[in-house]
Amino acid sequence: MGSRHWIELTVNGELRGCETEGRTSLVDLLRDTLGLTGTHLGCEHGVCGACTVLLDGAPVRSCILLAAQAEGHQVTTIEGLAQPGGRLSLVQDAFCQTHALQCGFCTPGMVLAVEALLRATPAPEQAEIDEALGGNICRCTGYVQIREAVRYAAARLQNDADKSAEAVLGGG
Repeated sequence: MGSRHWIELTVNGELRGCETEGRTSLVDLLRDTLGLTGTHLGCEHGVCGACTVLLDGAPVRSCILLAAQAEGHQVTTIEGLAQPGGRLSLVQDAFCQTHALQCGFCTPGMVLAVEALLRATPAPEQAEIDEALGGNICRCTGYVQIREAVRYAAARLQNDADKSAEAVLGGG
């Protein structure tokens, strides 16, 4: 048995503390200790992107990040994206609307990568979309609908921003 450490991190907006071995990966902590099984474990080498979560808003591979390295940080998993009342986030809904998922195994990692992209770049160019998705492997689709989901979510973000601006300016 390896050395054990007490760590505290904020997961999906909630401060969580737990004891873990120094060698425990973040994905194992999330799934096995915290019961957040939406983060999937694929290759266990940081290549496939199925285990992608957001660490302080940036996409990371949780299979190659030690849980102890996340201490004091904000972690967002797919479970943390739901809106009040369980409504899907804009990106999750865009994936559903454009049929950008099939078996669903890669979907949580893809959605979180897109969330990070759209937070940083609300109106991404195609090359930026491809770069953001480049670290996530999907074996079921040809990525066409996944790219469509990103463009659809970006357009909805822009539409929401336009409506907000109109309301602030007195036009809505």
